[in-house]
Amino acid sequence: MDAISPALAAAKFTDPDTTARGERRARVALTALRTLWFNTGTLCNIACTDCYIESSPRNDRLVFLRRAEVQGFLAEAASHHPKLREIGFTGGEPFLNPELPAMMEDALMAGHRVLVLTNAMRPMQRPKIRDALLSLATRFPGRLTLRVSLDHYTALRHEALRGPGSWRETLDGLLWLAAQGFDLAIAGRTRWGESEAELRAGFAALFARLGLALDATQRAKLVLFPEMDPTADVPEITESCWGILGKNPDAMMCASARMVVRRKGSAGPAVLACTLLAYDQGFELGPTLAAATRPVALNHRFCAEFCVLGGASCSPGV
Repeated sequence: MDAISPALAAAKFTDPDTTARGERRARVALTALRTLWFNTGTLCNIACTDCYIESSPRNDRLVFLRRAEVQGFLAEAASHHPKLREIGFTGGEPFLNPELPAMMEDALMAGHRVLVLTNAMRPMQRPKIRDALLSLATRFPGRLTLRVSLDHYTALRHEALRGPGSWRETLDGLLWLAAQGFDLAIAGRTRWGESEAELRAGFAALFARLGLALDATQRAKLVLFPEMDPTADVPEITESCWGILGKNPDAMMCASARMVVRRKGSAGPAVLACTLLAYDQGFELGPTLAAATRPVALNHRFCAEFCVLGGASCSPGV
């Protein structure tokens, strides 16, 4: 897993079966589908620096999912995936999709927990959306969580990524959610060279100032995502790496999760192996959950950088 020569660097992450050194590439089998993600579309109200999915007010490479499409996957999951426990909605900014509240309701009606990733800004703060959220929280107590993106515990660094005014607007949305008693989590980033302990302490101090009952020591409540550096020489993950690193393939996100997207111009939705790889056709597994159960070759730098070496997951409890 040490860095390879420049002559071989271009061959990294090209062959799904073999690494640039000719070793067998690691694969991850689906042990049980526990989290099903729906990407509601890549449109977003803002354009963040280094957004892994390049969401913006103009990026519609993944178009809005429709309620009927989500219903089809929920029905398939009910028949064939009894261990499914969580439905995640991500984007873009999910609250830009006009059918999101109805899709959330369908997932909750099916008996699942629902997690929505949001920047908590203006799209979520519209009165119609607030009313829908309050109704769902009342009807399905304890089963709806909103994970709010707050990149850093300071306004300066948060706005360096999300733009002027984004800090106050996000805090307004976050404080409204807290005041209404919603189950909350925060998603931060680790790009500034601070240790995990320093970041958690900084967020803890912020939560205390804001009066938020959030425990910054709990990883499910404060998720700190590792950075993915496109210029870094990332090692490939081989079958032998599991033992070398002391990692278990069953702990990887793709062992228990899949994501549904709708590509612009496509005939219908597709199931992907991962929330991070929305544009890589090599990680598209088919049009149904049944077609998406095969093992996933870790043939992308994000597999190594984010999941295996970074130890991160978008999914709760993974």
